[in-house]
Amino acid sequence: MHKKPTLVIGASTNPDRYAFKAVEKLIEKQQPVYAEGLKVGQIQEVTISNQRLNYSEIDTVTLYVGPRNQPNWYDYILGLKPKRIIFNPGTENDTLKKMAEEQGIETIEACTLVLLSIGNY
Repeated sequence: MHKKPTLVIGASTNPDRYAFKAVEKLIEKQQPVYAEGLKVGQIQEVTISNQRLNYSEIDTVTLYVGPRNQPNWYDYILGLKPKRIIFNPGTENDTLKKMAEEQGIETIEACTLVLLSIGNY
């Protein structure tokens, strides 16, 4: 599988959360993974930051933040200039989708876990 450095937004140390499972699955699939969340923490060797760090060369941003809380993330996400944004179930947002597409960023509504499981990431 081609390496696609991925930023998980909405990461959590709670193993019941899908964002946690996504970080683990990305690690398992040997994808470079970074994590941003509300609280600092750790998922295996990945540190969850709450600083909105300026990661370079992010291929994919995968969202685990609901649309109501996304406006605070718009500038940060778009500023990273990812190649694509994955809107996981429950994160769909036409406003952010339109803003991203206007900047040439691909947007897809899909489940990161499913994409990784079927080898279509």
